[in-house]
Amino acid sequence: MIVLFTDFGLEGPYTGQVAAVLQQAAPAVRVISLFADLAPGQVKPAAYLLAAYAEWFPTGTVLLCVVDPGVGSDRRALIIEADGRFYVGPDNGLFEIVLRRAAHAATWQITWRPPALSASFHGRDLFAPVTAKLAQGEPPAAVAAPAQATRYPDWPDDLAEIVYIDRYGNALTGLRGEVVAASARLFVGGQAVAHADTFSAVPGGTAFWYVNSNGLVEIAVNQGRADRELGLAIGATATIIG
Repeated sequence: MIVLFTDFGLEGPYTGQVAAVLQQAAPAVRVISLFADLAPGQVKPAAYLLAAYAEWFPTGTVLLCVVDPGVGSDRRALIIEADGRFYVGPDNGLFEIVLRRAAHAATWQITWRPPALSASFHGRDLFAPVTAKLAQGEPPAAVAAPAQATRYPDWPDDLAEIVYIDRYGNALTGLRGEVVAASARLFVGGQAVAHADTFSAVPGGTAFWYVNSNGLVEIAVNQGRADRELGLAIGATATIIG
């Protein structure tokens, strides 16, 4: 399958145009929209989400990943193979955590170009056609040359910040649940919140943290919105206490 991981949004034409290119180029391959509402232009939080959520998909999946504030510049276009999954997108740190956690990885720089390549929409004009080619079994060498991704060694292995806020107001962090003890509290939005396994384990209106279904630490309020009640936004810190 092809999986979309972008900041294009569902309003306006962008996600639809990318899906249309994929439908024309690889009509037999199912396209799944995983994220269309990543924080616009914010690569670092997206990198931690990508590493956590890509693991849910089987080997052979091709993920089209676009958070690309440098589109039109001299930043490179990459194909990453990591633990049997392929990732297509810009060389701007988006694949840093995927590469760091992979047992096996390889990188190529995309050399193929379409007949027409706009300066501002490589997601549609470059990344989508390459994604379609990979999804239909073409090897990376047919469209790219071996390369090394730009690395970001100063980024932590786990990011103690809010990286995404879902439609319920729950605030996902870049922390894997395995690195935070259940006895710890998190200081977020000016208050310390304790751990609970489920929403129903705390009274209504109570803020808490839990490990979500994809293994990330998430801040929530039972029967409420953590973003509003704690004043949380992308990039807000979540300090581990104890």
